[in-house]
Parts: sequence; structure tokens; C-alpha cells
Amino acid sequence: MNLLGRTKNLLPWWVLAIAFLLFPSILPGQGSCLQAADAPSHPAVISRMQAAYERTRDLKASFVQEVSLKSVGKTDREEGILYLKNPRRMYWDYQKPGIKKLIVNPQKAWLYMPGDSVVYVQNADALYKSKMAVRFLSGMGKLREDFRVSFAESGAVDQEGNYRLKLVPKAPGLGTDQLNLVVDRRSYQILEGSFTDPYGNATRIRFGNIRTNTGLSDRIFNFTVPAGVEVFNMP
Repeated sequence: MNLLGRTKNLLPWWVLAIAFLLFPSILPGQGSCLQAADAPSHPAVISRMQAAYERTRDLKASFVQEVSLKSVGKTDREEGILYLKNPRRMYWDYQKPGIKKLIVNPQKAWLYMPGDSVVYVQNADALYKSKMAVRFLSGMGKLREDFRVSFAESGAVDQEGNYRLKLVPKAPGLGTDQLNLVVDRRSYQILEGSFTDPYGNATRIRFGNIRTNTGLSDRIFNFTVPAGVEVFNMP
């Protein structure tokens, strides 16, 4: 079983990949309040996101993850801090309502659940072997090869003037028929990502307090198994 499928609240790879699209660089603003007519074309937005991605070395942000389970009529909410660093390093530090740590570097991935005194370990190659994962990790520009990208039907911008993008897979197999993004109109950072799976479960993740290029240490993206914790090595 894939490491990222061990718990229902842990993000699958194609949502985790949203994190890599967060890599931004502050670009010139587009004005104080954009109307839909003032928005650039969606290819222009994507190109600016790709350019920003390529210039960013690391990122830290708070996140709120909400998963609405249709079968039980329940929404699970988790909060924490996300750390990212190129190349291919991420650390999802879940802090509320319970502690959980997902740490990935180019060699290994760890899912530590202290409440259960267990850690699941997997080679990172298993997380990155998919063609679609490689597309995501290459940034927004590459996504045009596998997605039809447009502005949302309900409007190109939200009330704050941020861009609203719709990504529709060109081929089946991603587990969703649409990925929705909200992109900051000034920094081209992703502020929100959402999708619905084939079972009607909806996932939404929002980012805030985003800081870039602060010199994050590689040590953040390594994990030492605490004494007394059971280790499960995943294929």
C-alpha cells in the first residue's frame, strides 16, 4: 500500500502536489481591485506561476485542510504548518486536532503518528514514479500537457481579485474530474486548492502566512525514529 494511503485524512499525491505549485516569487501587482474583465488570460497566469515557481528555493505556510465525507455527512478539519524546499522536500506538520508528521525528501518518506506510536517509511521514488506526479513537480507550465486549464465558469476572479482556475484532466485516472485553484493576483501563490473524488467526498486546502526564500535547513526534511516507536516499511 502506498504510504500516502495509510489514513483517510492524509492527502493523496495529486493533492500533495499542490504544495509544490506553491513555490512562488513576488511579482509586480496587478492593481488594487481587479474585475473579471481586467484579468489577464489564463495562459498568462499559468506562465507567471511557472516563472515564480522556478525562482523560489523554499517556502513556509500555514494550512487548513478540510475533508467532507459524503457517506457519513461529516467534515474533518486539520491545521498545521507546511515547509517546502527544492528539490522535492516537504514537511506537513499537522498540529490540530492531533499531531501527525509527513516528511518527504529525495530519498525517503515518513508518516509519523505519535498517538499510535507508529511510523510508516517508504522510498521516495514510490511517490514520484507517476508521470502525473512528475508533471506536478515540474510546475504549472507542464500541467498544460495533461490538463485543460481555464478560468472558473462563475468568474475569473474572486471578490478580492484573485484568479480562479479550473484544471480538467485530459485523460481519466486521477480520481477527480476537476481540480480548482485560487491564485493570488499579486504573488501568483496558490491560496487554495479543492476537488471532489468519485465518491462525492470533497477536499479543500487553504494556505496562509506564506513566506519564501528564508533559508530552510535540509535537516527539517529528515526524521529520526523515536525510541519505542514501531516502524512499518512500506513497498
